[in-house]
Amino acid sequence: MKENLLVILGPTASGKTELSLNIAEKYNGEIISGDSMQVYRGMDIGTAKIKVDEMRGIPHYLIDIHHPNHFFTVAEFQEMATKKITEINQKGHLPIIVGGTGLYIKSVTHQYQFSVSSTDEAYRKELEEFVECYGKEALHVRLQQIDPITAKRLHFNDVKRVIRALEVFHHTGKTMEEHLENQDQQTPYNLVMIGLTMDRKKLYDRINRRVDLMIEQGLIEEVKTLLSQGYNLNHNSMQAIGYKEIILYLQGEISLERAIELIKQGTRRYAKRQLSWFRQIPEIKWFDVTNDDPKEIEKTKKNIYTAIEGNF
Repeated sequence: MKENLLVILGPTASGKTELSLNIAEKYNGEIISGDSMQVYRGMDIGTAKIKVDEMRGIPHYLIDIHHPNHFFTVAEFQEMATKKITEINQKGHLPIIVGGTGLYIKSVTHQYQFSVSSTDEAYRKELEEFVECYGKEALHVRLQQIDPITAKRLHFNDVKRVIRALEVFHHTGKTMEEHLENQDQQTPYNLVMIGLTMDRKKLYDRINRRVDLMIEQGLIEEVKTLLSQGYNLNHNSMQAIGYKEIILYLQGEISLERAIELIKQGTRRYAKRQLSWFRQIPEIKWFDVTNDDPKEIEKTKKNIYTAIEGNF
């Protein structure tokens, strides 16, 4: 018998957290964060991380599990989330992945394989020697030239995974994204995927307000604390939207006003990329949450509950 799995996804600021709590309460669920940045301790405001007193007593997993100097990978997420799904099912509860990092979520729902079978020690040695001669950033530029999507996801300091992405292309002639997309798309789970969408103008307004609230809540102080602990732009975590811009502000390279605008702009672009990613997943049942009318909200919730109850 297949294990049950519910996934709630959508762009940032679309209302996933509140919906996930309501569903977890109603269906005896436990929540697994599908956000690649909420794993880091001390990065709370900029990642819109749920607070303990907001969890309503519902177990949450894959939050605050690493220090910001850790390179958290999609393969690590896949391993940890898959294990949690089994544990939650064994308790007779419903595992609910909630998040917006499309590759991370799909790596679990469709059990991607991240390695290629063939190895070429000579090619790997060539890349390692290239790093020795020209540096990490030059190697990253090579990846940008053939696989800009993966290059954007990987920091140049993550040499091991930059080399792995180059190896995938070398052996298969495909980018990492293409390599994964060409794998078997069958899910091993009794899977329901709920997607939230809304009018783009409203979504962007919500994003802009969320960024202003982050500043009010102390994002600048949060970044100062992280910097005082030795974390900086060389760490992959500090490249996250909201953190890199505030670091540039604190270093005197841009004004606070410019930093805030860049955060809003970057978050809006990220939301657009999220939606593009999600649109490629045919299993998602989409629900428009644009209308704020209480009757419409209740109607949408009932439709979502119906979709869930028809499968579990």
